[in-house]
Amino acid sequence: MATGIKDRIAIIGMGCTQFGELWDKSPEDLIVDAFEEALADAGLDRSQIDAAWMGNALDDINVGNSALPLAHALRLKSKPVSRVENMCATGTEALRAASYAVAAGAVDFAVAVGVEKLKDTGYGGLPLRTKGLANDLWMPYGSAPGTFAQLAGAYTARHGLAAEDLKRAMAHVSWKSHQNGALNPKAHLRKSVDMETILNAPMIADPLGLFDCCGVSDGAACAIVTTPEIAKSLGIANPVTVKAIQLSASHGWEAGYSEWDGAFVRNTREAAKNAYAEAGIGANDLSLTEVHDCFSITELVTMEDLGLSADGRAIFDILDGRYDRDGAMPCQSDGGLKCFGHPVGASGLRMAYEIYGQLQGRAGDRQLAKVDFGLTHNLGGQPANSVAAVSILGRLN
Repeated sequence: MATGIKDRIAIIGMGCTQFGELWDKSPEDLIVDAFEEALADAGLDRSQIDAAWMGNALDDINVGNSALPLAHALRLKSKPVSRVENMCATGTEALRAASYAVAAGAVDFAVAVGVEKLKDTGYGGLPLRTKGLANDLWMPYGSAPGTFAQLAGAYTARHGLAAEDLKRAMAHVSWKSHQNGALNPKAHLRKSVDMETILNAPMIADPLGLFDCCGVSDGAACAIVTTPEIAKSLGIANPVTVKAIQLSASHGWEAGYSEWDGAFVRNTREAAKNAYAEAGIGANDLSLTEVHDCFSITELVTMEDLGLSADGRAIFDILDGRYDRDGAMPCQSDGGLKCFGHPVGASGLRMAYEIYGQLQGRAGDRQLAKVDFGLTHNLGGQPANSVAAVSILGRLN
């Protein structure tokens, strides 16, 4: 049986740009900004980088189909570069590729970059759908809010919950993210919002209101990985290590609708189960999470899919403050997709950036008192046709 990559990868440098409407920045500018922060953090020279992976999901207009813009922007002379894409799990996919290359012994230092200029892709930053089975299944209800609104309806029906209770729990999810994002100098939306404003906001797709939806952002994030042995030789005594990276992709099961009622995301459950096994920990061993809150309902359901709340209990745990920054299991300490932003190709690495900073005690006003393990979760696509990615970071044992 495969042993996985637990503690075989050390993250020695990370960088992240400001997220937002960055009209004056090109994708290459953002790549350079994130990389230079990561390179300085690692204390390396760019000549020491052996290979690089670029995650970019939707920005063919600006970036193109290859990773050559990465090589040009970073001046990686004659080094191998690759582009990866896996919907909203693209940033984590880039980290997985770089980590696997190091774990295999193929390279000593690898770079993972995620970048997206969503604001430049068209109206609202939402690209037009293309033909094909995967895309036809991507947004079956016409839009992302419309599709995820179905998750809310199915969840309420399955657990016999009052619609008003669900709405208030979703509002708390968004309120929490705004509280955290207000403390984050790199977040797109840095304004706290009161509960009544959230509850009375215009409806987008019932029951999702304006504040239940994440925004459209530009940004980039970067990680530099090596082995723990090399990290120690560089003077890093107790480096941040990758405990697990797991992906689970739809294969058509959900579309049958014979067993699946639309109230949970099976791929998240599968990826989480495999990640906990690879890391050798349980859900309750986590110190914090960064999850894919493209909509407030997504975060709510994900708490159950990750095993952090019992089925049907997430709304009560949320309202009790379990996932607040000062709660038992903080979630979205950096503001999440909701407030940090969601440049699709960068989001997975942005999540890792927050966990990495928290593990090193460098999260500023957001710093948590005790951090041992942090989990990131991406959901690419939508509940019935998705790629779920779960990674766990910690320190070298």
